[in-house]
Amino acid sequence: MYFAAQFIYSKILRSGDPILDVEREEDSDPFWNRNDGNPDKGQQDTEKVKSQSQKNGPVQTDQNGPCVPPIHPERLKDFVEDEYLKGNLTTWEMKISGNPEQPLKDAAEPVPVKVRKQSVRPKNEFLRFEDISAAAFKIQSGIQKTPCMYSRISKAYGVDLYLKKEYLQYTGSVKERGVLYLLTSLHQDQQRKGVIVATDSNFAMAVAFQAAELQIPVFVIMSAGTYPSRVKMCRDYGAMVILFGPTARDAQSHARRLAQENGYLYIEEEDSAGYLAGLGTVGLEIYEQVSNLDTVIFPAGGHCGLLAGSAAALKHLNPKITVIGVESEKFPIVQQALKTGRCSTEHDYLTHPLYGELGGLSFGANTLKLTKKLIDQIISVREEDMLLSMLRLLECERVTADAEGAMGLAAIISGALPELKGKRVAVVVCSGNLPLPLLRHCLDRALVLDHRVCKFSVVLPDFPGEITKLLEAIGREEVRVLDMQKENTFLSNELFTLEVTCLVETRDKSHSLQLRTALAEKYSTLKWIEQ
Repeated sequence: MYFAAQFIYSKILRSGDPILDVEREEDSDPFWNRNDGNPDKGQQDTEKVKSQSQKNGPVQTDQNGPCVPPIHPERLKDFVEDEYLKGNLTTWEMKISGNPEQPLKDAAEPVPVKVRKQSVRPKNEFLRFEDISAAAFKIQSGIQKTPCMYSRISKAYGVDLYLKKEYLQYTGSVKERGVLYLLTSLHQDQQRKGVIVATDSNFAMAVAFQAAELQIPVFVIMSAGTYPSRVKMCRDYGAMVILFGPTARDAQSHARRLAQENGYLYIEEEDSAGYLAGLGTVGLEIYEQVSNLDTVIFPAGGHCGLLAGSAAALKHLNPKITVIGVESEKFPIVQQALKTGRCSTEHDYLTHPLYGELGGLSFGANTLKLTKKLIDQIISVREEDMLLSMLRLLECERVTADAEGAMGLAAIISGALPELKGKRVAVVVCSGNLPLPLLRHCLDRALVLDHRVCKFSVVLPDFPGEITKLLEAIGREEVRVLDMQKENTFLSNELFTLEVTCLVETRDKSHSLQLRTALAEKYSTLKWIEQ
């Protein structure tokens, strides 16, 4: 109200004596003409204005009205109520003679009604985008922001391929994101007591490392058949590792008993909102790192929290991005759940040497709901395509991806997505934790599937120089011999013959076909051992 009164009084001054304009602002401002302890000052100011009015004539307003007396603080009640001076909010009232509604109705302009377009973003009440953003802010100092780089594999398949390299996390797995957000959300009392987990998967290694980094006591219960390398890794991260029982079910039962007796928090890879929000930060980073994306491919299967969480982020940012999940043809867990409308418990407590744990709480009702609402397509790939994907990643990207990490690229290698030709596609390589014996076995099998390692047998006369002639024929085709065995005892052939079995390395399928044709022309007893 001070400013309103100043504005009115300034208009009065502009129409009055110009001498008043050069006076000090505090002297001419009626709101600051306080008595300051002098009871006669207010009266003197009134007489001063009257004398100036008599000298220069009446002060004129816009309506040529009479002179307005000076306004003092005690006259503020003419503009607002006394309660305003005490800091309380008051309201203005205006009285209109006659019918007040008619002139107001005539003066009001019609306000156009805004029609709100229906959002194309799928609504998601369980996992909000705000939850994923909060998780990204909270875990940014504890995880790596992994690159999403253009891959040299793109030219071979006609796709602009970008690999999100989550295997570069400290434990080699994307699951660090969800685990870190879970652990940082725990109450301080529970953090002091500690946590316990019963699995030998990437989830266990993520819990072991992140809990140790947060100085939370952590216990990992593993079955006796766990690879020694995984046991050593968890211990090196700072966890107390206990080997118990021959199966994963025995280890989990023992972990629950220890948690109940000692007050530990038993952690499982479940589909809670916190865990999915942490995994969903991958979708945020992909959207930020690669512009104009058409499709993003994630691994699915029994552990599809990464798929569901990241899809929630991507669909919120750009609903036009296609999200595809890929799972193994042997274990189509997600596809079966989408058909039946419920999560199957058939594969609970089932551990596969290559795929790890296939079931459990990680694929529950929440994940199924998100998958049904947000995922555009779920496809399955053969085990052979997945092994070839591991081989391509190792040769072209120097990545030792495991089965889960190679699942996304396997969908492109298999040719199951021909509609992606010429499009910008991001593939998440989510993990790279594969024990060395299993890695060697997978790569050997992949070379055979890629027609780069071949095996055949030839029956030769048991005379000097016959094996040398065979090696010369192989050498002329520029083929490398990896192994050779001969057998001349357990044969059903003629006497004085021997069977030579060769393991050779070729460049590709056409090269192996060339070798097979050359040997078949020279040796009628050639037996090519198929895959």
